[in-house]
Amino acid sequence: MTWQLAPEAFGTVVATRLRRDYYDEVASRYWKRPATSEEIDQGLANDGVELLTPPTGQFVVGRFGGEAVACGGLLMLDPERAELTRIYLRPAFRGKKGASLLLELLESEARLLGASRTVLNTRLDLVEARSLYVRHGYHEIPAYCTGLYVEICYGKDLGRSD
Repeated sequence: MTWQLAPEAFGTVVATRLRRDYYDEVASRYWKRPATSEEIDQGLANDGVELLTPPTGQFVVGRFGGEAVACGGLLMLDPERAELTRIYLRPAFRGKKGASLLLELLESEARLLGASRTVLNTRLDLVEARSLYVRHGYHEIPAYCTGLYVEICYGKDLGRSD
């Protein structure tokens, strides 16, 4: 089985299902209980996903063996910086190199939109994600934004090969 990753409209049935799964996992981990369908709906409402389309961003979906199991987005913060967001792989497909491929594609898409740097924010409890970012050359940076769930920020110069 192989990975296929490509830009896809955020509103497709597949992309929406992946975005719901993403919110379900991050909210459930944060609250230490299963998120309700209503809470997931609230998380998706007015979340700015409409900006994840050129020229302001991009949304991508990853398929493994034809099954949609991963997604991620990027948002242009300014002409030089793109923020990575909504990075998600279904748990059963982690450890199969999909996250690395997803990051590579998002970085490539960021370059196509003119970015020379990517940034992201996450929570401290999302240790798997933090480990992934560090393995791919992301370094802790000062906070570039604020928010309830912004606990640590990372950045990467897209000109670097690490």
